Amino acid sequence: QLKVVESGGGSVQAGGSLRLSCLSSDTGFATYTREWYRQPPGRGREWIASINRADFAEYAESVKGRFTISKDDAKRMVYLQMDSLRPDDTAVYLCHIYATDIWGRGTQVTVSS
Repeated sequence: QLKVVESGGGSVQAGGSLRLSCLSSDTGFATYTREWYRQPPGRGREWIASINRADFAEYAESVKGRFTISKDDAKRMVYLQMDSLRPDDTAVYLCHIYATDIWGRGTQVTVSS
């Protein structure tokens, strides 16, 4: 079964950094745009970044300049480097394959002030 699995979440103080990873089960995902979403407590899912097969990246305004999405197709990995974290970045972070119903279970990020 095709799937993605996130890792790298944790608890950090404001101003700190974390790097999230998303491992795909199939090398075929390299042709797809991969995305990161997040879901804060009690709120809906929010798109935050995407990267396509040509390494073109896009970001939501809320994370632009602080987060960086990257990928390593040989390792079937997509990364989200998160710097200058703020308490309002607290959420479950999920990996998604664009135009599919393939989602990971998410990894929790908690930022304390």
